[in-house]
Amino acid sequence: MKRQLHLIGLGFLLFVSTVLHAQPFAIDWFTIAGGGGTSIGGVYSVSGTIGQPEAGVLTGGSYTLTGGFWGVAVAIQEAGAPLLTITRSGANVILSWPSPSTGFGLQNSSSLGTPNWTGVGSPIDNGTTVTVTLPAPLADRFYRLQKSP
Repeated sequence: MKRQLHLIGLGFLLFVSTVLHAQPFAIDWFTIAGGGGTSIGGVYSVSGTIGQPEAGVLTGGSYTLTGGFWGVAVAIQEAGAPLLTITRSGANVILSWPSPSTGFGLQNSSSLGTPNWTGVGSPIDNGTTVTVTLPAPLADRFYRLQKSP
């Protein structure tokens, strides 16, 4: 009985090996990952691993999380200011807000930890929308509309 099971097993292996054929194989992309951690602020937390740009862009509600190594342009909505929108266009970012928005100017900062807000761009107002086109940032950049004193 034991010998018969071995022969059946051997016959199955021979059958499988004659049916299987090599398939073309390619590695089109890869990731080298290491490190990572969790960032917490207020009631929000984000966990991630350094080196996984294939995560892409995740959105939910009014929040967006972009994975990868490139800088991110972020609109910071100030209370009482017009809605500021950022759109990527090739190597540029286009910041826009509704017109008229008298007295508001566009500012940027490279950090929110200790922000250093400075005026940026030359707005173009077509009567409906105000736009500023800037080169896409290579590092994180935060933008806001601020009412002039």
